[in-house]
Amino acid sequence: MNKPFIKILNTRIDNYTVQELLEKLNKGVLVTPNVDDVMIHQNDEEFHKMADQAEFSVCDSRVLMLVSKLRGLSLKETIPGSSFFPKYCDYHAKNENIKVFLLGAREGVADIAKERINKRVGRDIIVGTYSPPFGFEKSDEECAKILDILKASPANVVLVGLGNPKQTKWIYKYKDQLPNIDVFMALGATIDFEAGNIKRAPKIFQKLALEWLYRLICEPKRLWRRYFIKDMPFFKQFFKQMIGKYQDPWAKKEEG
Repeated sequence: MNKPFIKILNTRIDNYTVQELLEKLNKGVLVTPNVDDVMIHQNDEEFHKMADQAEFSVCDSRVLMLVSKLRGLSLKETIPGSSFFPKYCDYHAKNENIKVFLLGAREGVADIAKERINKRVGRDIIVGTYSPPFGFEKSDEECAKILDILKASPANVVLVGLGNPKQTKWIYKYKDQLPNIDVFMALGATIDFEAGNIKRAPKIFQKLALEWLYRLICEPKRLWRRYFIKDMPFFKQFFKQMIGKYQDPWAKKEEG
């Protein structure tokens, strides 16, 4: 059954193909939920309310694609941010009205990504980069600096690659102060992928919904806690949803 969107737990996932998203993504916020994001939706009310407002919320995970089928809800495609963004740049290769700013990653990484993307696309589609210091989101001064940089930039699209919930919260806290930006993309480690710091999993891992396992093998110290502690309750909650016992924690709070 094809629907405009589906709900996995309390997380909205819009039912687009990559091509449909490329054609529609002209204004608004793009988020790309994976299992980790769905669990943040369960535990962080502020994040949930912000991410739920996003004009575009597309499936980043083959695991979510597979569990949606268990509910008889068919998603057209998975659209991982790390593979969507290069397609977005290629799609707008000749559109001089699209200018992108990269916000995130470690010092120097975004500059490498900028150089690689512009060379591939054949024009300077990436017009600026900034790598904020650790904990910048807690500094009004640093955030004001970033706003000034973005306001002075010719960019009308910003890729915010800070990880969730930080990137989504930052976007919704400041986006209204950036009327020159048409599109905000909350795309996690995409800048690192574009710089070549992180490699996509081999196709066999992707097809078997095991890209998470490949990333765990590559970065065990950083990711083991996410996958085996933070994300495992997802399957229990999804089973509850399958048998009609799941309750959105924030809807319950509002009713009470």
